[in-house]
Amino acid sequence: MAERTRIATGVNQLDRLLGGLFIGDNVLWHDDAGSLASVFCLNFIQASQAQNKPIIYVSFDRSPRNLLEKLGPLADYKALTILDCFTYGKGDGSEVFLKFYEDHETDFLCRVITSNEPGQVDQVMDAFYGIHGEMKGDVRFVFESLTGMQELWGGEENLLKFYTHSCPRLYELNTIAYWILEKGAHSQRLKAQINQIAQVAIDLSVRRGKTSLTILKAENRDPDTMNKPYSYWSKDLNVMFDHEKRTTGRIDLGMRLKELRSKRGLSQTELAKLVGVTSSTISQIESNLIYPSLPALLKMAEILSIDVSSFFHGSAGIANRVVFPISEAIEIRISDLPEGSIQAKLLTPLDLDPRAEPFLIEIPPKKTLPSHFFIHKGEEIGYLISGRLRMKIQKAVHTVHSGDIVYLSTEMPSQWMNPGPGMARLLWIKVK
Repeated sequence: MAERTRIATGVNQLDRLLGGLFIGDNVLWHDDAGSLASVFCLNFIQASQAQNKPIIYVSFDRSPRNLLEKLGPLADYKALTILDCFTYGKGDGSEVFLKFYEDHETDFLCRVITSNEPGQVDQVMDAFYGIHGEMKGDVRFVFESLTGMQELWGGEENLLKFYTHSCPRLYELNTIAYWILEKGAHSQRLKAQINQIAQVAIDLSVRRGKTSLTILKAENRDPDTMNKPYSYWSKDLNVMFDHEKRTTGRIDLGMRLKELRSKRGLSQTELAKLVGVTSSTISQIESNLIYPSLPALLKMAEILSIDVSSFFHGSAGIANRVVFPISEAIEIRISDLPEGSIQAKLLTPLDLDPRAEPFLIEIPPKKTLPSHFFIHKGEEIGYLISGRLRMKIQKAVHTVHSGDIVYLSTEMPSQWMNPGPGMARLLWIKVK
């Protein structure tokens, strides 16, 4: 039998645990909280776009407007088709949802198609197979969600009929499909039956306030990672597993590149433009599917302000340094905050991995940040060098004056404000 083609999930560490995806895979996500699978779906969509693959997103739980806002920049992709099973399903054909098609349908590059009878199983299947028939190559699917289908179709039997018919057919059509299921909304019988049909099944749970991922089933993969919970955290499209920092004897250029790129605040697309390659190339390098050419490797090192050896040997070359001039500080991007609302510099080299990372944060006058600078599980300490800031934690607003210290352990500010007429300059330290 010919070797099957491996495809990246878009999350590097998941690729390592799972062994990547294969064409034909149906990936079932057992979601404990109903929202944990979202970040993995978005990374899958991003990776598929980087490979220029057509995508069909079948939505039962979100209105088109809500879904497009969730997708953000990922919605501006011509090969993405959204099959709207919400408007005439849970939305009951309400004018408030139909108004989207009058006001916003042409605002995005993707295509939005309405299913007029989403309550009929056969109509839904005809709709998305009809869309698939217009596409070429290995098409990618996201079904959101099995739980929403069951609620609309009135029971498990109709859902099981749909799933048991669609999974094998999608396998034969050489697609890759993500299916989302809320664990608490279904019987053990149903979950066991759909697990049996899927090629991959993954459990996402919240335990003692921490999220964890467990691979329940992975056909034709390494069984060593099966049934072991791996703790992780996520923000936006970034997913980080707790054990990613552990050193191994093998060279993992892909993980190292992703770590340094993320630390710098660059997306795959932005790095690709600076290097002069495609987004697909960066995606495949970070998934260890290919290695970069020497000119591309040198260019990446130049952009990231590191020595080429740092891709392979970590920070060994600079570990003994004790002084780091301010001229070596690296500007980083915090992409989830409004442009122009913050300037940030990492004060130590990008490839140094210290127990505490110092940053110089500057917030212009009269600016408000709608979230914290970082998502970080350890302690954080700040020293306001100049200016004045207001920090909101839950319902309390704290004023920080020049010379004050801010210490965070488990709290995370939901808002920062610079009410003053001058720049607020903050020395910020993340403690691992």
